[in-house]
Amino acid sequence: MKKIMGLLVILISMMVLAACGSSGGEKSAGDNVTLKYGMWNKDQVPAVEKIIENFEKENPTIKVEIELTPREQYFQKLETAANGGAMPDVFWMNGPNVARFANGKVLLPLTDLVEQDEVDLSNYPETLTSLYTINEEVYGIPKDFDTTGLFYNKKIFDEAGVPYPDETWTWEDLKQAAEKLTNKEKGIHGIAADLKNQGSYYDLIWQNGGEIITDNGKNTGFAEPEAIEALEYWYSFIDEGLSPTYVQLTESWSVDMFMSGKLAMIFDGSWRVPIFKDNPDLDVAALPQGKERAVTIHGLANVIAAKTKNKEAAWEFVKYLGSEDAAQVFAETGTVIPALNGMQDAWIKSVPTMNLQVFLDAVEYSHPLPNIEQTSALWSSETNILKRAWSGEISVEDAAKELAAEAEGILNK
Repeated sequence: MKKIMGLLVILISMMVLAACGSSGGEKSAGDNVTLKYGMWNKDQVPAVEKIIENFEKENPTIKVEIELTPREQYFQKLETAANGGAMPDVFWMNGPNVARFANGKVLLPLTDLVEQDEVDLSNYPETLTSLYTINEEVYGIPKDFDTTGLFYNKKIFDEAGVPYPDETWTWEDLKQAAEKLTNKEKGIHGIAADLKNQGSYYDLIWQNGGEIITDNGKNTGFAEPEAIEALEYWYSFIDEGLSPTYVQLTESWSVDMFMSGKLAMIFDGSWRVPIFKDNPDLDVAALPQGKERAVTIHGLANVIAAKTKNKEAAWEFVKYLGSEDAAQVFAETGTVIPALNGMQDAWIKSVPTMNLQVFLDAVEYSHPLPNIEQTSALWSSETNILKRAWSGEISVEDAAKELAAEAEGILNK
């Protein structure tokens, strides 16, 4: 009996050790797995939940839980989680941050998995696949892409007797329309001169023949005449009372002001369509052009945490997120422009009340959002310096030159 009891103790101990070991290592394909999926845009949650539901039906051993974090805290939270080892298994990544996280060994290289499962990256725009390829390693499967448009309120235009914007509009047309649309008695401004780069002053700098970062990656174009002129043009809407002040724009979100009928126009990206599409008064046109047509193009990718314990399941989910089935859900709900080639027309048809074609037409004259390892520091510098000009503390020209000098220091560290 003692021998039997002894054998039972040994057997139970071995079972406990095996269980402990399996919880800390890579899950096998047959195990039940729960993946954490990190994202920041709550407007996309309904579409993502539908995609997850479809994925789980095809993969009954894999469950996916969304981890939603506000955009302002998202990347800081990822940094903290990376240091603490509690990252989501799969998460959204953008171009300005991919190099930093890839070089920091936070992301799982996908090159071997892509080749193993013969995932054809030519099915996605080359601008996006190259964006998420760092040192010849693939780190993300493109999810969507976005360009910028001029959203406008038809009701405000009609009441002011102003024709709707179209592809012939120039900077001068935009200024003249903003003057006619501004109604201080009703608390309506013609436009919001937001201090944001994508969907604002980056687009204008490119339209004026300027550049953001030089080809060598060591300098910026902020101090050049083309950039200064573009920044001065954008600030002039605030200076002339055609836009809410910088303080007002920091106290109230311009998107909310636009949706409540306090703004006639707003520069913004295609990602806003989900919250604008149900308002019959809202539509969108191409951005007015300066010396040339230009907009920013960017797109998100799905990536996998380097230290995930669920690599196989995470890869299955990432592949599905890049599939036609997932793209169809994003397209038909009007959530985002799917990155998968051939699925964009379905997105356009999803909101027949809005001229969504302008976002696809803009691809032809788009400029990729700069992708450098120092992006976070550069953007912080842009905000800290340009907000002093937007507040009227210093001139736009002085701010631009100060920014150029500080940015050069950042880029050459």
